[in-house]
Amino acid sequence: MYKEYPSILDRIKSTTIDTIIIIGFMYLASEILNTFENIPNYFRMIVFIGIWLYEPILTSFGATIGNDKMEIRVRSNSDHSKRINFFQAVIRFAIKILLGWLSFITVFSSKKSRTIHDYLSGSVMIKA
Repeated sequence: MYKEYPSILDRIKSTTIDTIIIIGFMYLASEILNTFENIPNYFRMIVFIGIWLYEPILTSFGATIGNDKMEIRVRSNSDHSKRINFFQAVIRFAIKILLGWLSFITVFSSKKSRTIHDYLSGSVMIKA
């Protein structure tokens, strides 16, 4: 039987890959910014926000590196052929960060394996 929705293990692997990438970007940005003198704080903040927008940007335009590696995609719950928009992706990511692993508790009771951040953003994870 074909299963359209990824397992929780695939989702956790994807999230772990993306978290490592974000941490890597943060470390690299920190090292680069520390080589310069008198970098304004607003510029550091722009770089920091840009790194944190990695997941919402890539999710709304296709897939994060972790999603791509695990062959899963975030799509609109109402139409699985459509990507979610940037605003939905930001909401989804913010809730995912705020709730952490607790967001995954609804996976086991959902027919579509949706998490809390999927429900609140109108998204669903599907296999690519």
